[in-house]
Amino acid sequence: MGAVDTPVRSSGGTKHGIGVHRKRRVGIRIDMTPMVDVAFLLLIFFMVTTVFRTPKALEVNLPPDKSVPVPKTSTLLIRILADGRLFWQDGATHGPWAQASIGELKTVLAPYAGDSGKIVVVKIDREAEFGTMVTMLDDLHAARLGRFSIRPLTEDEKAEVRGH
Repeated sequence: MGAVDTPVRSSGGTKHGIGVHRKRRVGIRIDMTPMVDVAFLLLIFFMVTTVFRTPKALEVNLPPDKSVPVPKTSTLLIRILADGRLFWQDGATHGPWAQASIGELKTVLAPYAGDSGKIVVVKIDREAEFGTMVTMLDDLHAARLGRFSIRPLTEDEKAEVRGH
């Protein structure tokens, strides 16, 4: 079944004298079945043990269709401008808008980490880079703040924070 046969060849030499015989080569038969079996076993092994890259996705649970009133005291307001600056305000204190950069968002969210009652309202400029939004979502996830809302930033809201 998977054998390779080679033809029988003669030495091709001429006879030199009396009593000199030609050497006959013996045909070689190589059975390829074990090699094919090993090749298929290796193929199956690598197919079964290969780990494919899982897609990286962030699960976002959407709220119900009806709106739910939220007290302003349990909110954290964040506004992100196109240049990477962000302004934040704790709804409980109603203080002035504090300014930070997108790289400092982890420190802004640190006091609220794990607070299940805190709702983060993020308003981001449509001109902001996509990476800025991904960084913001990663930082919210790292701070275990799962209740958040993302909205586009209006021109009036941009003007309100630019004055600070």
